Amino acid sequence: MALTLCTCSMPSLLLLICSTNLICAFEMKSIYCKISDSCDCDFSPNMRGLEWDLYKNLYGQHLAQEIMSEAVSDFLRKDSPDRPLVLSFHGASGTGKSLVSSMLGRHLYGSAMGSPYIHQFVPTLHFPIPERVQLYRLHLKRWIEGNLTTCARSIFIFDEMEKMPLGLIDVLEPFLGPSHVVFQTNYRKAIYIFISTAGEEVINRVTLEARLSGREREEIRLQELEEGITQAVFNNTNSGLYHSRIISEKLITRYVPFLPLCHHHVERCARRDLCQRGECHRTDVAMAVANAMSYTPADGKHFSSTGCKMVPAKVNLYL
Repeated sequence: MALTLCTCSMPSLLLLICSTNLICAFEMKSIYCKISDSCDCDFSPNMRGLEWDLYKNLYGQHLAQEIMSEAVSDFLRKDSPDRPLVLSFHGASGTGKSLVSSMLGRHLYGSAMGSPYIHQFVPTLHFPIPERVQLYRLHLKRWIEGNLTTCARSIFIFDEMEKMPLGLIDVLEPFLGPSHVVFQTNYRKAIYIFISTAGEEVINRVTLEARLSGREREEIRLQELEEGITQAVFNNTNSGLYHSRIISEKLITRYVPFLPLCHHHVERCARRDLCQRGECHRTDVAMAVANAMSYTPADGKHFSSTGCKMVPAKVNLYL
């Protein structure tokens, strides 16, 4: 009898179910991955490309550039890492958090977010009803387990962590530690990214204090921010990581702060957007876009209120 392969949908978080006379492609892949440590899944890391992309296209974020280059490089250098790479991105909207996630996908799998081994979760889409958190926990655990069995090099991105139902994300705890084999695969090769605005007050305050004291932006070090970010996220009732064991058990590999952006950073974002449209010469538009943004604090107007988030819309307006 011929075998029929059924396809399995990712975003819905539905459980994978195949009828008795069908063999799901997922299950066949799982059999292979039980005896293979690599699970051939199109993983083709390009660290030079990632580092160049961070340098060229991420503006005003020397800490993110340094931490990402070091953390990803160190992780990929190990054939058998002792634990997954867990990165927690923090900062105001429009400062580059999602951009860096896309860069990671592009330089590890050759596509910004299109690889079947890169999984992105948005709370308002995938976990919209807080009262169903226990059901979401069950589905998310099985989803992570199944995709790790399919590909040990899977990337999981959890966006808008400040909107994540409380208690949901801790279901990941068993996947993030240093155990050798869980669910019959080497799950320590996976990468997890949490994206959140939680902690932005700490980041913005330290950045403003540095500016007012006459320090160069690039002099700000992670040590000035890390403890404050950790406490702000752990104690924030609006954070999906509120009192999370992921934090208390120190399962986050690196915290990645994204600093608020200045006028000249916004102008560079506008220039990049214009170049993508074939309008590199329109420096007048780039300047107009930067000038049109709102800046904080009110008495100093040092930082863009929305980072570069509104730049494409403003470029449309001024072209």
